[in-house]
Amino acid sequence: MATELYRAHLLVCSGAACVSSGCREIRDAFVIKIREQGLQDEVKVIETGCVGSCDLGPLALIYPEGVFYQKLKPEDAEEIVTEHLLKGRMVERLLYKEPLTAKSIPSLKSIDFFKYQEKIVLRNCGAINPLNIEEYIARDGYMALGKALTSMTRDEVVEEIVKSGLRGRGGGGFPTGMKWKFTKASESDIKYVVCNADEGDPGAFMDRSVLEGDPHSVIEAMAIAAYAIGAKQGYVYVRAEYPLAIERLTWAIGQAREYKFLGKDIFETGFDFDLDIRIGAGAFVCGEETALMISIEGKRGEPRPRPPYPAVKGLFDVPTLLNNVETYANIPAIIMKGSGWYASFGTESSRGTKVFALAGAVNNTGLVEVPMGTKLGDLVYNIGGGIKGGKKYKAAQMGGPSGGCIPVQHLNTPIDYESVIKLGAIVGSGGLIVADEDTCMVDFARFFLDFTQDESCGKCPPCRIGTKRMLQILTRITQGKGTEEDIDKLVELSTNIKQAALCGLGQTAPNPVLSTLRFFKHEYEEHIKDKYCRAGVCSALFDAPCQNACPTDQNAWGYVTLISEGKLKEAIAVIKEDNPFPAVCGRVCIHPCESKCRRNQIDEPVAICSLKRFAADYDMNSYEPYKPTVAPPKNEKIAIIGGGPAGLTAAYYLSCKGYKVTIFEALPVAGGMLAVGIPDYRLPREILDYEIKAITNLGAEIQYNKALGKDFSLKDLSSSGYASILLATGAHKGQKLGIPGEEVNGVLDGATFLRNLNLGNAVKVEGNVAVIGGGNVAIDAARSALRIGAKEVYLLYRREKEDMPAYSEEIEAAEHEGVKIHTLVAPKRIIESKGKAVKIECLRMSLGEFDSGGRRKPSPIEGSEFVLDVETVIAAIGQVPDTSFLNGDGINVNKNGAIEVEKNSLATTKAGIFAAGDNVRGPASVVQAIADGKESAKAIDRYLGGDGEFFSSSRDELVTMRVSYNEEDYQKERGKAEMPELPLTERYRNFKEVVLGYSLKAAVEEAKRCLHCYVREEE
Repeated sequence: MATELYRAHLLVCSGAACVSSGCREIRDAFVIKIREQGLQDEVKVIETGCVGSCDLGPLALIYPEGVFYQKLKPEDAEEIVTEHLLKGRMVERLLYKEPLTAKSIPSLKSIDFFKYQEKIVLRNCGAINPLNIEEYIARDGYMALGKALTSMTRDEVVEEIVKSGLRGRGGGGFPTGMKWKFTKASESDIKYVVCNADEGDPGAFMDRSVLEGDPHSVIEAMAIAAYAIGAKQGYVYVRAEYPLAIERLTWAIGQAREYKFLGKDIFETGFDFDLDIRIGAGAFVCGEETALMISIEGKRGEPRPRPPYPAVKGLFDVPTLLNNVETYANIPAIIMKGSGWYASFGTESSRGTKVFALAGAVNNTGLVEVPMGTKLGDLVYNIGGGIKGGKKYKAAQMGGPSGGCIPVQHLNTPIDYESVIKLGAIVGSGGLIVADEDTCMVDFARFFLDFTQDESCGKCPPCRIGTKRMLQILTRITQGKGTEEDIDKLVELSTNIKQAALCGLGQTAPNPVLSTLRFFKHEYEEHIKDKYCRAGVCSALFDAPCQNACPTDQNAWGYVTLISEGKLKEAIAVIKEDNPFPAVCGRVCIHPCESKCRRNQIDEPVAICSLKRFAADYDMNSYEPYKPTVAPPKNEKIAIIGGGPAGLTAAYYLSCKGYKVTIFEALPVAGGMLAVGIPDYRLPREILDYEIKAITNLGAEIQYNKALGKDFSLKDLSSSGYASILLATGAHKGQKLGIPGEEVNGVLDGATFLRNLNLGNAVKVEGNVAVIGGGNVAIDAARSALRIGAKEVYLLYRREKEDMPAYSEEIEAAEHEGVKIHTLVAPKRIIESKGKAVKIECLRMSLGEFDSGGRRKPSPIEGSEFVLDVETVIAAIGQVPDTSFLNGDGINVNKNGAIEVEKNSLATTKAGIFAAGDNVRGPASVVQAIADGKESAKAIDRYLGGDGEFFSSSRDELVTMRVSYNEEDYQKERGKAEMPELPLTERYRNFKEVVLGYSLKAAVEEAKRCLHCYVREEE
């Protein structure tokens, strides 16, 4: 028979995920189009197993080039056939795009998801037709079995597995070779080998994919294992939910029998072995080895006590070797290439590779095989492509329901059995679910416990009853009904269940709870004490995600709904209940509300921040601007040190309560960093002044050029009759670069540069300017330097652009205006001539391990120095609080100079004195400072005998409000209303406001995009 030769092979991924998304329709479309073009004798279409990149499917590979096409539809087949297969031109639009650069990457091996992997278990998946045994044989299939049977003794086979260091990939990581040795040593005329393909962990699909894509590797391995221990019969236990795996494994077993790799006298050595499939009903507990074997026997799958272990007394009460699919899939490669080769991968105690089902909040999901010891952060960021939507990594749940979570400070943890166990997790079968900042860890633990409680077989009371009680407590906490005693109860129950449960599944069921309590206990406490879910998941604790995300507790859903109905006066009243600076925040807020907006699930979040600005600007220009109700005057006087957003906000609320408030401000203007740190093109001075005047109109007095520690002391204030004092002095002290030459002329501090600019002091930049830093101060300094005459502005940042803490829209605007951003660059020294800066020498940086915040640490690349010609250097690498004025006043500060306060009351260590804002937190956002000012006002009011409450909320009225327009029309995909901006040509050499704000029509249309997710059935 002549061998068929083809010039090209077109492999269509036919793993279960791609089958469910229509790969067979795509395969059929390729076959039809290839036949139409007369290429059926030149191009062969092959169904292959899972390639691994599940989020990119359906997908296809064309060899010999290895071109990778992704996210295909049947109609794409014609273009690929006519352009690529007929004309030799790749179809650009269907190639994989690199997320950051959008660059097309045609080769599979050049894609980050694949190039960092080392495939042993998955060596054939996605490369062969799993229904064709000859393709398996062509890749050295069944040669390991032949080698074992014809040239190795049983003891040599076992010893080779022992020396390889392979550990069981199904859960606890017991040494595979030792298990084989124990089973071989058991005396019995009958023995069995069993493959555990039950795989019940949520999100795990490694074993399924191997059975679907490379079933012969498992068959071959089980035959080798049977030879090694002296068995003649094997069973593969597969859950019924894996129909495709069962179908392909059944076909492969039939082929193996036909080719005499199963059955009698295999390789004419006298060795007999056969294999059968047993289908499980899907009970999670049947993944436990004793329950699995009882299920194979036709009985109810329940675990039994051990010892005796299966190696002595297992299936049908005879010695049984049981490994999972992934463990077996390693065996042929070990026998063929040797234990030394296999042991060269991984770590000293965890050899080889491990397959993970990477899922959750990463950009690239799917099957990943990496050497043991690979760092978790490398897996998440190099292979997984980082966190979706630019969100922050929070934790990775490893080991499924029996595992635990690994938080951000442990991203450098090597993934091996010992390192992971130290953190309260397990490698397990390989489930790896990544959670981002939008994940509530209390609810996360509740989800896994709900699963294990539901799947408990019920045989032993610790698991049956204990997990149920734990689930009740967790559910109560997520509903805002938890008590402080609940945490102790969870720990006690977890300890007892781990000690007393019958099987490994019950013993590990509390792990997710213990793990989240270990690393995220603060979230449990917030749910219990503050009735607050920071992730915005536990809906019983808030009205809407946008409001829950706002530090000020701003009723965003309320004012957005009112704007959609044209009720603008009502909207500003709702806004000013929680924020006296809506016009300011509408321009410079980081808008965390929008990151939680559920409109994200359709297209883009509602422009909540811009709508706030619109309402504030409308009110500002109205005949009767909003003015809050002020209580009758009180006798108590309150001193506020610092006229920034925190101090001014506290003054607003305390004035509304009737207190006599005096603000002492060291600068000649009020507003703090709002006034002296943000340029007019972002925040026009008249807007800030208007909102400050609205506060002084309520009775608050501001005394300018009054610096604490210089012009007066805390003792002076106390003797002047102030009943309480608030310290809100901000964080204005710039940090030094710490490099040679930074003291010469032409080197400026970023905060000082902006302060002088905003105060109208003489500020001059010459020639080229280098700005060092990546925060908002750096971006503002760079854009301002261009506006006052800099020739070129270089912004030097030591990490990647996506790591820059500045607002993304400000970074984009800076580049649009001409700022040249150089990333992975750090200054080494400033070169002077005649006492003035003339150049800056820099180093290229590389990113290494992760810091405690989840960002990679930059390290200099030796010999990478280069020089930029500059005449001005602006250092903007952050500010710290300057609390030197507190020396000897009995108020504690930490090592960073920040004032220490009691968390809930914001009280300092001196009675009657409170602190809020950046001098407590360090540099934070404007909206956080406003929130701190609001909370400090509540605390001071309570200290002075008040109720600590401000304004009466209109929540109930808003919840029942129904809009007049057809909501369904606005729930379809429609992008955010475009924000008009000042043309680039009109920004040259001036500080005119760049973002111009919505018109009335645009604002109303944008507000109608709100999904009104706050409306729900009342209990």
